[in-house]
Amino acid sequence: MTIDCVIEMAAVFGVAVVALGLVLTPGPNMMYLVSRTVSQGRRAGLVSLGGVAAGFGVYLVAAAVGITAVFAVVPGLYLAVKLAGAAYLLWLAWQALRPGGTSVFAPSALAPDPARRLFTMGFVTNLLNPKIAIMYMALIPQFVSPDQGQVWLQSLCLGLVQIAVALTVNGLIVLGAGSISTFLTGRPLWLRTQRYVMGTMLGTIAVLVATDRARPVPA
Repeated sequence: MTIDCVIEMAAVFGVAVVALGLVLTPGPNMMYLVSRTVSQGRRAGLVSLGGVAAGFGVYLVAAAVGITAVFAVVPGLYLAVKLAGAAYLLWLAWQALRPGGTSVFAPSALAPDPARRLFTMGFVTNLLNPKIAIMYMALIPQFVSPDQGQVWLQSLCLGLVQIAVALTVNGLIVLGAGSISTFLTGRPLWLRTQRYVMGTMLGTIAVLVATDRARPVPA
C-alpha cells in the first residue's frame, strides 16, 4: 500500500514564497551562519548549516505528529503564538531600520570552534529560532486543506518544501558570505540599502502574520 502526498500546487507555491521571504530576512540562523563563515571559513559555515538542517528535522517531525492540532483545539494559544511571532519579526525589522542599526553581513568576529560544536550551535540556534517556530506553527498550517486528504502527510510534504528552500538559500549565503561581506563593507550606501530592504520585508511579513485570520486545522 502506498501513501501519496496530495497537496495543491498553490499550497506548494505559497509555502515556497513564504519560506523564501523568511529565509532572506535576517534572523538567528542567518546571523549565526554569516558570522561563523566570515570568522572561520566556508567549511565551518557548511558544518553549522548541517546543524540547522537537523533543527528543521525536529520541527518537521513535530508538524507531522500533529502539533497544529493543539492550536486547533485551543485557538487562544494559537493567537498568542501568532502575535508573539509577529512582535518578534517587528523587533527584527526595527533592529534593521533603526538609526545606527547594523547589517547581518557586518557581523562581529567569533572564536574558532571544532566541528562538533559548530554543528551543535547550528542545531540549537535553529531549534530556538522564533521565525522557524512561526513558520511551522502559524504559517504552514494555513496551506493545509483537509479536503486533500491526510493532514499530517500534507504538513510533512509542505515542511519538506520549506526545508528545501531554506537550505538552498542558506547554503548559497554561506558560500557567498565572505565575498558579500567584503563587498558591502566597502560600500556604506549598499550596506544601508540592504538593511532597509530586509527591515521592510520583515515588517511586511509581521503585519501579514498578525492580521491573517486563518486557523490551523486538526491533524
